Amino acid sequence: MSDARPSFGQDLAWRLEALAYDLVTAPARILPIDWVSDFGSWLLRRLGPMTSAHRVVLQNLRIAFPDLPAEEIDALADAQWSQTGRTFAEFPIIDRIVRARDRIRLEGGERLAEIARTGEAVVFVSGHLSNWEIMPAVIANSGVTCHMTYRPANNPYFDARIRRNRFKYGVRLFAPKGGDGAREVLEALGRGESVALMNDQKFNSGVAAPVFGRMAHTAPGPSRLALRFDTVLQPMSVQRLDKARFRVVVHPPIKPVKTGDRTADIQATVERINRFVEERVRERPAEWFWTHKRWPTEIYARKRR
Repeated sequence: MSDARPSFGQDLAWRLEALAYDLVTAPARILPIDWVSDFGSWLLRRLGPMTSAHRVVLQNLRIAFPDLPAEEIDALADAQWSQTGRTFAEFPIIDRIVRARDRIRLEGGERLAEIARTGEAVVFVSGHLSNWEIMPAVIANSGVTCHMTYRPANNPYFDARIRRNRFKYGVRLFAPKGGDGAREVLEALGRGESVALMNDQKFNSGVAAPVFGRMAHTAPGPSRLALRFDTVLQPMSVQRLDKARFRVVVHPPIKPVKTGDRTADIQATVERINRFVEERVRERPAEWFWTHKRWPTEIYARKRR
């Protein structure tokens, strides 16, 4: 985001957007949790298919599952809109979900306890699975000191609300993506603190590695960090059980490949992360964020023909 002072019109538009967010989310703070989740599901199941993003969803599903019949692709598309709607509607109330105690089941919690007890600095990795905001909440409340990376919103008033909301459910340390964020992440690992990054979206200057049998550019950052600081990649995933109830799984660590050939080691480690994400998506395909263009542009161009 530019440091230039915004025009009066831009600033007003940002303030109005933030006000609209407040008006929409205010009822969510008082309504029953499952009602909020259900409303998000209902809304996006109806609005999602009318947007340009729906075409991306269908293209992505056909790329990932080329042998699925059209009716199954359509059913998955509908299910993912339901999941995405729930996730967006739940964001303002994640602190309520966390405080409820009975809405999040943790598998592999002993691994988090070990990281907290020993002070081991690890690189947490995951993808946009189910309600992915649940994962940092669980890490933050486990006693692990962890810096969460995120891309700041262009609207500074909306970004402040995002940060404030995350603070409510325990996330205290932020490392925004970009130059300053990269420096914060390096400094954190240097102090023996952990970092958490999503590693399942397109990164144009990244490493080309297979995802569902197609080459996709993937950010090498988590792999580079694990190699540089001689630590492990700690994968986690979130699964939706029913409405606003979740299972968070702490998976076995992924050890970076170390042959002495740094370029080859990063490539091999990125491939391991991609396999982890793909396995999770294949297990629960409706719960991935399918509206993102994960593969190169030319693949989508061929799909339109």
